[in-house]
Amino acid sequence: MAVQFQVAFSATVRGAGIIAGGPYFCAQGSVYTATTRCSCTSDVFACRVHPGGTRIADLIVLTDWFAADGAIDPPEELASHKVWMLSGSVDSIVPQPVMTDLYNYYRHYMAASQIVYRRMLPAEHALPTDQYGNPCAHLGSPYINNCTYDAAGQLLQWIYGPLLPRNSGPPAGRVMAFVQSEFLPFPTLHGMATVGYLYLPKSCEDSAGAGCRLHVAFHGCLQDIDSIGTTFIDHAGYNAWADSNRLMILYPQASAIAPNPQACWDWFAYDDARYALKSGHQMAAVKRMVDRLTGVQPAASVSPSRCRPDRCI
Repeated sequence: MAVQFQVAFSATVRGAGIIAGGPYFCAQGSVYTATTRCSCTSDVFACRVHPGGTRIADLIVLTDWFAADGAIDPPEELASHKVWMLSGSVDSIVPQPVMTDLYNYYRHYMAASQIVYRRMLPAEHALPTDQYGNPCAHLGSPYINNCTYDAAGQLLQWIYGPLLPRNSGPPAGRVMAFVQSEFLPFPTLHGMATVGYLYLPKSCEDSAGAGCRLHVAFHGCLQDIDSIGTTFIDHAGYNAWADSNRLMILYPQASAIAPNPQACWDWFAYDDARYALKSGHQMAAVKRMVDRLTGVQPAASVSPSRCRPDRCI
């Protein structure tokens, strides 16, 4: 979802930190492709992940096509982004060839100097931390592993530049809940929870947000509130850096629905044929949250003419 949001709104986003993710529009609206080529998660079909298996050339053509139609921002905007990537060397869910395809996708639009790609950490499919979680090579809930490696801190420092040391004490800010239906009517029908969360450092609250930056932290599958409570919000590692660097951390929340029992974000069209475009239900909802927090007037909605009622191709 982070890749998807970054590419679609590349004129707004300044960079992205990607842990165990695939290229933009990797699934192309197909659950089969999502679970066999973009990940190894099918209970029925064999994993078909291999170098080049996500068909990067096709995804680049589709990206440029969407942009030409105004459905996403011009991908040329990606050239100024800073991207930080991590693929655990023992990740069995999103194996490294998928992330290497993502790297090659990015390289079509940006210089190698803009990208950091970490691939030697012996981590399973999880968010690596240096303070909390399962053993590094463990696969299982809450999909946060103690690898003696602060992934959140590393990616924040790459995207935003040098930062002050993280807060080593109790959180100085507070977690604020908000109603997501203000940004998407009937969110639970579209794979989003009723409530989302914002971590607001005290310095940002005291200044009413003036001079603060915003980072969006998308949780992974089975890391939503219903699955693990506030574990991702409390232990992913972002808040301690937010306290000392005037960063607001937005934690939008997906939720489980029948076509999406693991509460993943919509990156394979379980809810919306336009899921990867700016007009997608979840995409537009998170962008409205970002606009509210940054004081930006929302743009007019986009209705791409090249989307059929059943899917976008």
